[in-house]
Amino acid sequence: MENHKDLFIVEATELLQDLEDALMELEHDPENQDVVQRVFRSMHTIKGSGAMFGFDEIANFTHHIESVYDAVRNGELKVDKHLINITLAACDQIKVMLGSGSEEGSAKEKNGDIMEAFACLLPNRAKNEKAEPFVQKDHIAEGESQTEKLIYVRFFPHENLFKTGNNPALLLDELAQLGSCRFVTHFSKIPDLEAIDPEDCYLFWDIVCKTKHDLNAARDVFIFVEDDCDLQFETLSEDASGFSPEMLNEMQSYVSECGDVSPENLATSLREKVALYPKQSGGRSQSEKSSPDAAENKGEPNQKTPLVSSIRVASDKLDNLVDLAGELVIAKERLNRYVRNHEVSELLQIAEEIDRFTADLRDTAMSMRLLPISTLFSRFKRLIRDLAFDQGKEVELVTSGGETELDKTILEKLNDPLVHLIRNAVDHGIEPASIRMMSGKPKVSHIVLKAFQSGSNVVVQIQDDGKGLDKEAILKKAIEKGLIAEHAELSEREIFELIFQPGFSTANQVTEISGRGVGMDVVKRNIEALRGSIAIKSEKNKGTTITIRLPLTLGIIEGLLVRLDESCYVLPLSAVEECIEVNQNGHGTGKRQQQIISIREEAVPYVRLRDHFHVQGDLPAREQMLITNVNDTRIGFVVDEIVGEHQIVIKSLGKMLNCVEGLSGATVLGDGSVALILDTQKLMELAEYEKGWTHG
Repeated sequence: MENHKDLFIVEATELLQDLEDALMELEHDPENQDVVQRVFRSMHTIKGSGAMFGFDEIANFTHHIESVYDAVRNGELKVDKHLINITLAACDQIKVMLGSGSEEGSAKEKNGDIMEAFACLLPNRAKNEKAEPFVQKDHIAEGESQTEKLIYVRFFPHENLFKTGNNPALLLDELAQLGSCRFVTHFSKIPDLEAIDPEDCYLFWDIVCKTKHDLNAARDVFIFVEDDCDLQFETLSEDASGFSPEMLNEMQSYVSECGDVSPENLATSLREKVALYPKQSGGRSQSEKSSPDAAENKGEPNQKTPLVSSIRVASDKLDNLVDLAGELVIAKERLNRYVRNHEVSELLQIAEEIDRFTADLRDTAMSMRLLPISTLFSRFKRLIRDLAFDQGKEVELVTSGGETELDKTILEKLNDPLVHLIRNAVDHGIEPASIRMMSGKPKVSHIVLKAFQSGSNVVVQIQDDGKGLDKEAILKKAIEKGLIAEHAELSEREIFELIFQPGFSTANQVTEISGRGVGMDVVKRNIEALRGSIAIKSEKNKGTTITIRLPLTLGIIEGLLVRLDESCYVLPLSAVEECIEVNQNGHGTGKRQQQIISIREEAVPYVRLRDHFHVQGDLPAREQMLITNVNDTRIGFVVDEIVGEHQIVIKSLGKMLNCVEGLSGATVLGDGSVALILDTQKLMELAEYEKGWTHG
C-alpha cells in the first residue's frame, strides 16, 4: 500500500503542475471551456485517487474546488482573477498536504479558509451555509436534479484499452448507477478468429439512460479513459419523467436494430422517436460532442488507433542502466584494442558487431534519460506571475524550443540557476509599467525563455526587454570592491562578467527577491559543474540576454584524445573547431606571456598544456594545436600529439583531485589507463587571469 501511496504523490505532483499551467492559460482566456475541463479533470483525479489511497483530507479539500469548476463548466459561474488566485493558493496547499501527509494547526486552519472561499463562490448558496465535506460514495452525486432526463452515450474504446489497465465493464457499471440504463453491445468490429489479439478490445456500446443527472455526470464516468476511447454524449429529452421501463426497452430494441450506425445519425433518429411518445418531447434537446472534430469524422469510429504505451521507471534504475552502458563502452574499447594489437581475424567481425550493438545500446540508454525542456519551462509561468504581482509589474513569459531535450539530471540541476536568473530579470531588469511607457516601451514586458540544440550542446537563453545592464555602475562597484584597477581597460564582455564575482551586486537596497550580494557567482558555478558555460549580452534600455550552453548529456561524450609526454588527456569534441601543426619556434607573435598565434589573419591566444600541467620530458619536433570555441571566443591548446576520437565515459575525479582547476573529470581507456578530461572554459579563464589576455 505504501508503494501505491508514493505513486499517488508522484502523480498528484505532476497533475498539480499541469493544473498550474492550465490556470495560467485560463487567466488569459477565461472563456476557454477546454481549459476549464482540464482544471476540472485534474481536481477530479486528485480527489478520486486521494480517497482511494487514504488521503481523505486531500479528497475533502479538492472536492470543494471541483464543485466550483463544475459550476464554471455548466455556465453558472464565470472565471475571474479572484477564482484563479484562490485556486493557485489551493494548489500550494495541496503540495503542503502531499509533503506532510497530515494537516495540523495553522495548516489545517488554512485548509478551512480556502475551502470556505470556494464554497462562497457556489451559486445559490445561503449566506450562513457551511461548506459540506466530501464523502466518498459508490455513485456519482454531482449534477443531480429533480427532473429526469433521457440521454444517449456512444462508448467506443480503442483497441489498447485493456493494456492501459482499464475495464469497460466497470465503467458501464458506474454509468448504470446514474439511473435506468439500457445497453446495446456491438460485435461488428471483431476480426476473424486467426486475427484476434486477446489483449485488444473490439466491442463498443450504445447506451440510453433515464437519469436525474446531466451530461457532465456521464462524462465524469469516462474521465480517466477519455484519451483511450471515442465518446459521444447527447440529450434526447430534457424531461423524461413519464418515460416508462417499457419505453426504454423499446428504445434498446430500436438501437439494436439500427446496428453500428454513426452516433450523430443514431441520436437524430432517437430524438425523432422520443418525440413520437406522448408527453416525452418536453424541453429542448441538445447535442454535445466529446471532441471538436467529431462532425468531420461523420460519426465513424476509428478503425485503428496506434498503441503508444509507457511505463513509469524509477530514476535510479535509469541511472544504473546508463552506468552499465558506460562500462560496456569501456569493455568494448578494450576488446577493440586487443583485436588491433593481436590481429585476430576471427574476432574482427565479432568486435565490429559488438561495436555496433554497444553504440545502439548507449544511444538508447541515453535517450531514455532525455526529457523535453518544456517540463522545466512550464514551472516558471507561476513564478513570473507571482513575482510580477508582488512588484506591481506586468510581465508575460514567452517560451520557444520546449521540445528540445536534455538529460534529466541536467534539467534538475538547471532549475535553481534559471530561477535566480528569472528573479533577477523581474526585479532588476524589468521596469515598472509607468517608467516603460515614459520610455516609449509597451506597458507589458516580456521574458523569453528559448532553447535549441547546437551540435552536441543545448543552448538555453533568458531574454528580457528591460533596462539592460549599466556598464558604468558595474565598473564603479568593481573598483570600489577592489576587483579591478581604477584605470583598467576592459571589454564589454569582461565588464558584464564582473557580475559573476562572489558578493557582487549593484542593487541599492536588499529586496525579498534579489539584491543580497550573492547568487550570480553560484549560478555560474552550478552551470560550470554541469560542464556548461554562461555568457551575457546587454544593451542599455533594450534588455539583456543570458546564454547558457550545456552538454546534451553528462554520462558519455565524444572526445578527442591527446597526449602530453606519457600522459593522455581528453577534450570534448564538440568544443574543437580545427587542428593545426606548430613547430617549436612557431608558437606565435607578441610578448611571450601573451602567447598569440595568427591563423588566417586572426589573432588567437593559446595555452601550452605542458606548461600549465608542468609536464617534463623532451618536446616533439612538431606539436599540435587544437583551436576551440569557448563562449564565442577562440582559444588554442598546444599538445604533443592528437591520438584520435574516442567515446568517453565520464567518471568523477573524487575528493583528492576535485580541487585541481582545469579538469572536469576522468575516463578509463581501453588499456586500463586513466585519461583526465579538460575543462576548456576554466582553462581559458585561468589563462586570461595569468597572462592578461583581453578580448573584444
